Amino acid sequence: MKNALRIIGIITIIAVIIAAIIASTTAKPSNSDKVWDEQMTVGNLEAKNYFIIYSDLVCPYCVAFENAIVENEAEFKEYIEENDILIEVRVSDFLYEYGQANPPHSRYSAIATYCAKNEGKFWDYYDAAITAVWNDFFASDGKSALSKMAKLEPDYWTKIGKQIGLGESFEKCVETQAPLDEVKQNAKKSAQLIDGMPFFKFNNYTNSGFDLGWGWDYVKAYFEAGLESAK
Repeated sequence: MKNALRIIGIITIIAVIIAAIIASTTAKPSNSDKVWDEQMTVGNLEAKNYFIIYSDLVCPYCVAFENAIVENEAEFKEYIEENDILIEVRVSDFLYEYGQANPPHSRYSAIATYCAKNEGKFWDYYDAAITAVWNDFFASDGKSALSKMAKLEPDYWTKIGKQIGLGESFEKCVETQAPLDEVKQNAKKSAQLIDGMPFFKFNNYTNSGFDLGWGWDYVKAYFEAGLESAK
C-alpha cells in the first residue's frame, strides 16, 4: 500500500513539473519583451492588445493616420484604455533608406524625433511634428507636397523642438546626428518586417497604407480589425 502511494506521489510530482514546463514554454511573451523602445509607446505596457505602427514623418499616409489620432486625442486615449491596448510607434528614416526617392528630410525628421525622445519628449515632439507636417504640406497639397518638402532644410525639424521647449542639447543632438545608428538600425529592422509604409500590425491583423482623405472613423476601423483578430 505504501509503495502504491509512493508511486502515485511520484507520478503526481512529475505531472506537475511537466505541466509547469509546458506552461512556461507556451506562455504569451510580455509586451515589454517585444517593444523596441518604451518611450515610443502609449497605453498599458502589459495590455491585452498590442498594436504597432511603422511610421516615417515624411510619409503622407503615415501623417494622415497619425493626424487623425492627434485631432481626436481625448477619444483615442479613452478608446485604448477601454479596450486595453498598447500602441507602439516605430519611427525611422525608412523612406530615406528604402524608398524610391530617398528623401533626405526623412532622415532629418527621424534624427530630430530620436533626439527629442532621448530627452524624454518623444510624444510632445511627435504630435507637434505630425500637426506641423500635416498643416504645412499634406492638408492642402496632398501627395504632391512631397516635391515641396524636398526643399526642406534640417532646421524645420529643429524649430519644432524649440516650439515644445527643447533647447541647446536637442539642437546639438540634431546637428551632430547623434542617434543616427539607432535610426538606421530601426529602419533596417522595419524593412525585414513590413510591406509598405505606413504598416500596421494590430494583434494578428496587418495592413499597409491609409488614404489622405480618411479620418478618425477609419482609424477606429483599423483598430477594430485588430481587436477582432485576437478573438
